[in-house]
Amino acid sequence: MAQAVVIGAGPAGLMAAEELAVAGHSVLVAEAKPSVARKFLMAGKSGLNLTKDEPFETLMLAYGAASDWLRPIIAEFDAAKVQNWAQGLGQEMFTGSTGRVFPTAMKASPLLRAWLGRQEGVGVQIETRWRWIGWEGHTLLFDTPDGRQSLNPDATVLALGGASWARLGSDGQWAQILRDKGAEIAPFAPSNSALSVSWSPHMQPHFGAALKSVRWTAGELQSRGEATISANGLEGGGLYSLTPALREGASLYVDLAPDLDTATLQSRLEAKKSKTTLSQWLKKSLRMSPQKVALFHEMVKSNALPQAQWSSALKNLPILHAGLRPMDEAISTAGGVKRAAMNDGLMLTELPGVFCAGEMLDWEAPTGGYLLTACLATGRWAGRSAVNWLKAS
Repeated sequence: MAQAVVIGAGPAGLMAAEELAVAGHSVLVAEAKPSVARKFLMAGKSGLNLTKDEPFETLMLAYGAASDWLRPIIAEFDAAKVQNWAQGLGQEMFTGSTGRVFPTAMKASPLLRAWLGRQEGVGVQIETRWRWIGWEGHTLLFDTPDGRQSLNPDATVLALGGASWARLGSDGQWAQILRDKGAEIAPFAPSNSALSVSWSPHMQPHFGAALKSVRWTAGELQSRGEATISANGLEGGGLYSLTPALREGASLYVDLAPDLDTATLQSRLEAKKSKTTLSQWLKKSLRMSPQKVALFHEMVKSNALPQAQWSSALKNLPILHAGLRPMDEAISTAGGVKRAAMNDGLMLTELPGVFCAGEMLDWEAPTGGYLLTACLATGRWAGRSAVNWLKAS
């Protein structure tokens, strides 16, 4: 049978490799790092959120502008099928109160070990420390511990990741290689990113504390998720979903009392006893956490808000920040190979027989299982498309 090469041993690459191997093809997976799926393992350290158990149409809303072209791909490997796939690898699953789906073990390593065992069983060969450096004619070139290696596969799947967390393998250096071959590549941008905030010394005692029961707003986007105060600023799922708007320069606001209206807050503030300090009132009357109170004072002072605006600020507190954190710190990236550069099978139109999958494609989604779902689905789709290409060749 034909030989296929998959470049990149993350979830998308491994999914594509298995599809090709099950179809009977000889498959080599080339991974630049000393071990496979490093970003996948890192994601699993805090609990591997594989997917989101929700209706398909709701799931697709998470993919924004890319939802139209991702729809048939994810429909073939949706949340239910992701769970079935993990269970087929011997992993028990559970669904949290928000619909997020996790392995009972919570970690990524048991699932990955089982998956790699199954890959070995169907003949997938994995080579680590093989860094792809491009083509020479139609030949793939790799720098390896044994020197320069060249391969001439009948089909190639690229699953090279985005441009964040370079130390784990996603450095985006492949983009120029594909541009030189005529492929359209959208510029990379941070997605699911933290914010930089220059805190005063008064905020230091609250580093590591979570801001809960809040509503964040940036442009037309809103989130009721929590965020954590860090030494560098603010981070967490409550903010990550707002990255597209923040990236475009939208201002950020937080509602510190999302379950109370402004009029109620104003009446309670007017009823405050004169001897009661504002901090005492916020803690006792509104039952605000110390970190919420600290953030309120920090931003009131930073924005020089007069006392007459304090009650409205509790509902719409402007967050003075210095922009998104550096792209390499972002959980994921927007940008990558444009949909227009590929056919419906995710094959590059300028490079017949070369398919793309995973985060290197131009789509983005918030955290919460959406990222892994799309990486697995596009990897499977690209692998199956490669199988069909080989049949027709």
